[in-house]
Amino acid sequence: MVRRTTRFRSSVGVLAAALVFSFGAACGGDDGGSSSKGGSAASKNPITIGVICPRTGPVEVIGTNLCLAAADYVELVNSKGGVDGHEIKVVDIDYAYEVPKGVAAYEEMKRQGAVALLCGGTPIAIALNDRITNDKVPCVTPGFGIAEATDGAKYPYQFPLAASYFSQAAAALDHIASEAKDKKVKVAFLHLDNPSGKEPLPVMERLAKEKGMELKTFAVPLPGLELGAQITDITSRFKADYVVSHLFGRAPSVAIKGLKQAGFPLDHVISFVWGIAEADIDAAGGFAAAEGYKGLQFTGVGQDFPVIKEIQQRYEARKVAVPAGLAKYSVYYDRGVFMAAVMLEGIRRALEAGGEPLTGEKVKVGLESIKDFELGGLVPPLSTSPADHEGGGFTRVVAVKDGKFTPITDWANPQRDVVLAMVAERNKG
Repeated sequence: MVRRTTRFRSSVGVLAAALVFSFGAACGGDDGGSSSKGGSAASKNPITIGVICPRTGPVEVIGTNLCLAAADYVELVNSKGGVDGHEIKVVDIDYAYEVPKGVAAYEEMKRQGAVALLCGGTPIAIALNDRITNDKVPCVTPGFGIAEATDGAKYPYQFPLAASYFSQAAAALDHIASEAKDKKVKVAFLHLDNPSGKEPLPVMERLAKEKGMELKTFAVPLPGLELGAQITDITSRFKADYVVSHLFGRAPSVAIKGLKQAGFPLDHVISFVWGIAEADIDAAGGFAAAEGYKGLQFTGVGQDFPVIKEIQQRYEARKVAVPAGLAKYSVYYDRGVFMAAVMLEGIRRALEAGGEPLTGEKVKVGLESIKDFELGGLVPPLSTSPADHEGGGFTRVVAVKDGKFTPITDWANPQRDVVLAMVAERNKG
């Protein structure tokens, strides 16, 4: 069982939940990316990692499922002996998507000796960049974070480790271009008005110009629940042919309902990765109501993966109710498993190459040496290097079809040359 203790109060006086997960240990090989060398009980010094998690606040629907999955994966790994005999302890602090709380959470995790972090959100990844660089603690941000951190030389301790917002922008516009062929189209970019929402704008603008698209952006203040004016502008004034949506939290469902009510075809909407999950579709009225809606994924969807089945079996063996995140909301849950797994793969490689004592600097080297990591088919093959902290930037497009998410493209990283050129250009100086 998980032992939870409240151990942390933020510097602004708000009690945060610091959940210290101490499990009995691990996962092996391609199922989990971490090998065990000593039976079912970890026998060496424990290794601490941190999860700065938005379990409450505007992106609660993401954080609750994603961070639960990360904890479940660590429990699975620890049940098999940990990472090379080291038990993994997780310090999980809810920061409610508020940067000051996230910074305070980081300081607490550093105090507890965390050698790697999951930084749950682009704003906190930006806010912590100087600190983690000075302290030499890697920050993992799959599918969000700082797009320019693809360049490991410029951002040595930031690790996107999945498609950044630059790569997602390229994938979305490439898909629209493939459908429109040579027709000049109007594309509306509907995004939240915060660092995450603005992140992909440079690539959107450059690629739209190169592809002859007319692009217009529509910013939405957090939490993105008032979209009537933007949808009217998109559908009645701008008369968009396509909508690229970069919303998250409760906003995607509001956009789906609003666009449908305005008569906009949902098969001409393509969402970035944080706006196309079961929770979004449920809140929009269900799969039948969202038929045709499209979006990008950077992991597989569903429970039909060995590592997910193994976690389910552990719940069943303990006669514990399977949480909704695992039973129903596979998109965010699967991503949380991947995030924890790729972090532990970096730790495994760090121990293999650098031995003990483990440090954040060694984990950085481990995260830069990942090769063809697939997690039993849950993700496309991921390979990193000191120059590429993103690992290729692969996504695929899925559509709501016949009551489920159906892949309609293969894994791909289109316009990679443009993405890398933009990273290099923005990192100059």
